[in-house]
Amino acid sequence: MNTLLVLTITLAILMTVISGETGLRSFFSIIINVVLLIFVAMLISWGLNIPVITLIFVPLKLATIIFAGTENKTVGKNAFLSSLLVCLVLISLIFVCQYFAQAAGMGLEVNDVLMGQSQQPGIDYSLIAITVAIFSTLGAIAEAAVSITAGLVEIKNSKPTITKEELIQSGTNIGKDIIGTSMNTILFGLFGSVLSLILWFYPLNYSWGEILNDKLVINELLIMMYSLIGVLLIIPLATHFLAHTLTKK
Repeated sequence: MNTLLVLTITLAILMTVISGETGLRSFFSIIINVVLLIFVAMLISWGLNIPVITLIFVPLKLATIIFAGTENKTVGKNAFLSSLLVCLVLISLIFVCQYFAQAAGMGLEVNDVLMGQSQQPGIDYSLIAITVAIFSTLGAIAEAAVSITAGLVEIKNSKPTITKEELIQSGTNIGKDIIGTSMNTILFGLFGSVLSLILWFYPLNYSWGEILNDKLVINELLIMMYSLIGVLLIIPLATHFLAHTLTKK
């Protein structure tokens, strides 16, 4: 039994003990998302249209993340719709930023690995970079959407007479805390992913310009910025959307 399997079983047990049926569903949503990612990679390797694959699997992954992790239909529906709208906006932004960044493909650090292999696999790496960036933002966006929506639904249930303006103000106050924690999570995730790379750069005396122009670093920084922008957009959108829905009912 390897380490990964032990950690997976431990995660499943802890999620089930702490959250019960919801935790178990969330664990299986993780497994399903991993399978979806593997399936996406297989489809791309078979030469299928990358933008079409991305547009098909974005709502599938969002639905798996959101609906498997919540029992409340109102929370799930609002979080899914608002997350999908934000993802559509981010897709346009990612297309533009990736075009100007020109950071797709392999970096200099993998030259030894690629030596002797074909440099023209017949795959557009710029489209793959866009797909990776889009999928990398889904978790942060969905998490923020579910957090703000669940909080507002609980407020509405505890105070049925609350007005739309009061609900929006409550969502704004909750959103400030969610944005702070989400940004720290994304930032430390970036730090952890590039720490080994930066430690590798240091003994080679890389300049700041060389570090900031490295493809691996640039891609990680761009993904961090996309995630932060997605979280900043999802909070007000989900708040206004849910406030309108709840007060209308």
